[in-house]
Amino acid sequence: MPGTYIPINYLPVLIILIAATLIGLAPLLIGIILRPRRPYPAKLSPYESGIPPVGEPRERFSVKFYIIAMLFVVFDVEAVFLYPWAVAYDKIGLYSFIEMMIFIYILLVGYIYAWGKGAIEWE
Repeated sequence: MPGTYIPINYLPVLIILIAATLIGLAPLLIGIILRPRRPYPAKLSPYESGIPPVGEPRERFSVKFYIIAMLFVVFDVEAVFLYPWAVAYDKIGLYSFIEMMIFIYILLVGYIYAWGKGAIEWE
């Protein structure tokens, strides 16, 4: 009959999802229930690396920090692409070699552009 099909094969997946959710939420709920609640000003103050906070917490950062982070991600992705290519270098053909050279060239042009704009200079 249409509409009466019960996917019984998915029951173990449902049980594992429920168990994983409970295992993840149980420590959080136990911690909320059992932890001591004694707030005082020193405990509620922001704390980072042993230095008392100075200035506003919402201080604006220079764009250069984000540019450096983006360059790091780009070259990290390049390393992720280059590793399997280098491992399988003897099995790939000329087409893959040319593709990788184009990829490296594009990244090199971006690196030279960023260097020329002073994005890598740390002042």
